[in-house]
Amino acid sequence: MRLMRVGSPGEETPVVCADGTTWLDARPVVSDYGPEFFAGDGIARLREAIAGGALAPVNVDGERIGPPLVRPPSMLCIGMNYAAHAAESGALPPEEIVVFFKKTNTVTGPHDAIHAVQAESTLDWEVELGVVIGAPLFGEVEEETAMQAVAGYVLANDLSDRWLQLDRSGGQWSKGKSFPGSGALGPWIATTDEIPDPQALGLRSWVNDEPRQASTTADMVFAVARILTDLARVMALEPGDVILTGTPEGVALSGRFPYLSRGDTVRMTIDGLGEIVQTVGPPAL
Repeated sequence: MRLMRVGSPGEETPVVCADGTTWLDARPVVSDYGPEFFAGDGIARLREAIAGGALAPVNVDGERIGPPLVRPPSMLCIGMNYAAHAAESGALPPEEIVVFFKKTNTVTGPHDAIHAVQAESTLDWEVELGVVIGAPLFGEVEEETAMQAVAGYVLANDLSDRWLQLDRSGGQWSKGKSFPGSGALGPWIATTDEIPDPQALGLRSWVNDEPRQASTTADMVFAVARILTDLARVMALEPGDVILTGTPEGVALSGRFPYLSRGDTVRMTIDGLGEIVQTVGPPAL
């Protein structure tokens, strides 16, 4: 299934698609896609309602697409998880998983405008596979058990201000990753039955229709299952948490491409997860 939310910011309503074409109103089953939905067997209840014909079709054409879940409890990011991206950043592939936090109020829709912190921002794009947690996960667990805690997958644009992230970071990347709107997600969450192997997905990005990133999740240094088991040893993952699993080479930080500027359009895709298209607007400050 695909889980999506449509409507004005703060007024989104949940819709669901099970056949690849028809969107259904999910409100008879769930008020929204949040932690309670994922923790309370919401996906199973939606399947049952669809099978019983209890959900009516809804026309989403022309509607704004919001982030596919409400503000998550946590958003964790995995750094330098593609060897080629580590190299273009001037680093070796990490021997241990690099993790940092992104503020959860950064989450925005897949077509919402980008607003840099200030006019001279070094604004960079990052196409990433996001993992949505559907069950509590903590402790020493096997990879198979960890993967059973996954509710689904989502396309993400982990926008970064490299000056804040690196030059003014104080050694902590979150300062350049947490400005408003820097966490575009969507257009939908694909449940795990639609993505049987998260390590076999192509991911790509373009700026003004010029190719930037083209890779596959098979190139991750640490696969999704390894990420989950490592994180579960040191923190309790909760339903609704989102984990961004890193970006491949082809970003502006490499020096091969200019940073984003006002009027630029960023487009990115991951197999089975739709498309993000965002245009850079005026700075926020």
